[in-house]
Amino acid sequence: MTLVAHRSVRALAAVLVAAGLVLGGCGSAGGTPAGSTGGAAAPAAVAPAARGPFVAAANPLAVEAGLKVLREGGSAVDAAVAIQAVLGLVEPQSSGLGGGAFMMAYDAATGEITSYDGRETAPAAATPELFYENGQPLSFGDAVLSGRSTGAPGAVAMLAMAQKAHGRLPWNVLFGDAERLAREGFTVSPRLARFIAGSGGQARTRWANAYFTKPDGIRYVAGDVLKNPAYAETVAELAAGGAEGFYNGRIAREIAGTVAQEPRPGALTAADIAAYQPIERGALCRPYRVYVVCVPPPPSSGVAVLQLLAMAERTPDIHGGPDSVAAWTAFAQLQRLMYADRDRYVGDPGFVRVPVQGLLDPDYVAARAELAPGLTGAAEAGTPPGGVFAGSDATREPSGTSHLVVVDAQGNAVSMTTTIESVFGSGRMAAGFFLNNQLTDFSFTPTRPDGAPAANAAAAGKRPRSSMSPVIVLDRQGRLVGAFGSPGGPSILAYNAKALIAVLDWGLPVQEAFDLPNLVAKGDGFGADTGRFSEGLREGLAANGVVLRPSASEESGLHGALWRQGPTGWSWDGGADDRREGVARTR
Repeated sequence: MTLVAHRSVRALAAVLVAAGLVLGGCGSAGGTPAGSTGGAAAPAAVAPAARGPFVAAANPLAVEAGLKVLREGGSAVDAAVAIQAVLGLVEPQSSGLGGGAFMMAYDAATGEITSYDGRETAPAAATPELFYENGQPLSFGDAVLSGRSTGAPGAVAMLAMAQKAHGRLPWNVLFGDAERLAREGFTVSPRLARFIAGSGGQARTRWANAYFTKPDGIRYVAGDVLKNPAYAETVAELAAGGAEGFYNGRIAREIAGTVAQEPRPGALTAADIAAYQPIERGALCRPYRVYVVCVPPPPSSGVAVLQLLAMAERTPDIHGGPDSVAAWTAFAQLQRLMYADRDRYVGDPGFVRVPVQGLLDPDYVAARAELAPGLTGAAEAGTPPGGVFAGSDATREPSGTSHLVVVDAQGNAVSMTTTIESVFGSGRMAAGFFLNNQLTDFSFTPTRPDGAPAANAAAAGKRPRSSMSPVIVLDRQGRLVGAFGSPGGPSILAYNAKALIAVLDWGLPVQEAFDLPNLVAKGDGFGADTGRFSEGLREGLAANGVVLRPSASEESGLHGALWRQGPTGWSWDGGADDRREGVARTR
């Protein structure tokens, strides 16, 4: 494992190759990954450099906005700004200007990967008892709908930071599609309509009711045209004034004013919003088979994905492929170990010591992997080198999130996961967009009965732990070969790991990999797309103690691509999860 702090990942790959780490399990330079079903070739030294255009995102209108920017000569980051602006309008249940994000940006010219942290922060008045009332924690539903759930939004500041470093077009030209669609209206999609029709929670707040109800008193349905003039004004102001205006003017005041309203007003102020700062970090990279997989460091949970992959390398059953009971059983057991460690140790590194090196230590990983076959229930967290004992955390993370991938003509790439947390966030709106309920990602119980503090306890200015873990994949020369990611709350880690194993180990086409059943093993239960598993697999898994139950919550939204050689040459093998409404396009 290596933490890349703004140095060329090509140099890292060369070091790994010299150490024999990246090449482990590879028979030849042009061979297939160890355990592959042979469906796709491993990256070869003769492969041309990956180039775009390529865009995958959760809504066709957002994808078109991104491709338009690329056609006009924009960079991958430029396109990501345009995509996010449109997603906040047409997929408001998942992400927006009132939320946060993590971005992985690959620079083809330098070989560097930069991780941008746009995670929301708690207000200055926040305490570990943020969601306590009368000495008891609030119910999750009450906490979400309260003003206390909203942190200072980070997505806009993060995008501005990344665009300043990697953009080619002027900032003010990136919001045209979002403004036009907001003024002229956009067609409500079936998925958005389903959430608008929700019978309670965030879909029925006074803000949501006002936005989603037509003048005749009927709520918008699929096929209706929905306008949002307030959002149009906001993106026009954002285009003209940049992020500085967003965080220091009218929009910030409106956010703070909305948070201060009943029920249970929050403490977020305009000063908290003005004080928000995104963070530029190095990427966390680790060799996997013949690849190098890179994710954001904490407070992202990307380290957990790398830990699962490291354990998978030591688990021969994983090689069995998508029809193997043994492979799925092993995948479930490794997840239990991964989640136990993640829940114990991962938090905001500005406040707690996260044992990143220890969680990926080869001896520790090997010892954890050896526990997998004997697990019969929830796994206990281990004791990685450098780990400080902390209280375990069972924080709920709803899946109001989205993921996008962009590659531009120069081969620069973005993998970005963006969120307002729950569906429609807190259900509160300001300046035409929904506000996040991201602070419910903090532990509701900041200490264990024995007094051990939770690594993910709330604190002033702290970023809550996140499961968002956008992925960039490199070949052994440190060149871009893939980018992946998904929404899904804590299940993101399982979804991303499934996609990576299915593509990199089993050699599946990307769309087939995304469409595989989801299996999530956290604690002592299993969530799954039970209907997507064959009867034989279900019976075999049950015999191994992996008893699947129907779970509507396992709705991944994987988007991404792998640079592959096909019959007509090298191209992007892209995909968009069929569980949602996204598309993947090259033109």
